[in-house]
Amino acid sequence: MPVIAVVNRKGGSGKSTLATHLAGYLANRGLAVMLGDADRQQSTVPWLRRRAARALPATAVIGRALDQKNVLRPPTRVSHVVIDTPGALQGFDLARILVFADAVLVPVCNSAFDRESAAACLAEIRGHPRVTSGRCKVGALGMRIDSRTTGQQLLQSWAEEQGVALVGVLREAQIYVRCVERGLTIFDLPAARVQTDLEQWQPILQWLGPLLEAPTTPTVEPRRSIAPARTPGVPRSPEMPTLLPPVPAPTPTPTPAHTDSGLRRLLGWLWPARLRPRAKP
Repeated sequence: MPVIAVVNRKGGSGKSTLATHLAGYLANRGLAVMLGDADRQQSTVPWLRRRAARALPATAVIGRALDQKNVLRPPTRVSHVVIDTPGALQGFDLARILVFADAVLVPVCNSAFDRESAAACLAEIRGHPRVTSGRCKVGALGMRIDSRTTGQQLLQSWAEEQGVALVGVLREAQIYVRCVERGLTIFDLPAARVQTDLEQWQPILQWLGPLLEAPTTPTVEPRRSIAPARTPGVPRSPEMPTLLPPVPAPTPTPTPAHTDSGLRRLLGWLWPARLRPRAKP
């Protein structure tokens, strides 16, 4: 079950917007997704409530508050998990999220404060064994980037300095604000209306790659018998070789009758002659 975590120590970096849109994308593909909220403020709960009231035709997004007990206990029907994490996440709490994550996205706004906070967070993330071993990949994502500025170029240079991939940028647009207020994502809207935003999401989805694919159920071949079936009384044809030697039918053993002589022999064996009392003369 793929687990995607959205992590940044700094509040207001767009974690909840990114997490809800990832969950909405998976739901629109017909996949059962759980949106786990590890923040005490439960920022995604109002969005989930408004979304549930709309009764969208796509698969519903299942909300779950996360703690130490149920991070690894999503409902059985869930195939993907997206985790929205709180601000100031570090130490043991961060390591606990990374233990389960297959990919970590770090949303970063274009300001010196955001870049410095994200750099400290990335330094701790990259030191986790699951990341160093390659089992969990990490990428940065530019949030609220104005295309009329050099924000994307600055973030690209910053990402290269940090040794992390900048997987994409999302623009500052009111469509995200309106979607959150209505319990929607841009993936729930007509494509023609949000074409620019959908194009910005393409490199992000490509970077996540196989983690967004529908799970495949392995096909188990039926168990085959060792020897072909044979009808009693019908000789075996030459094209059906015998893989095992024929087993002869057991010969019934006749049961001896309980005659008087047989009973005497049995009593004689049970009661030896030397132990029998001698007859008086």
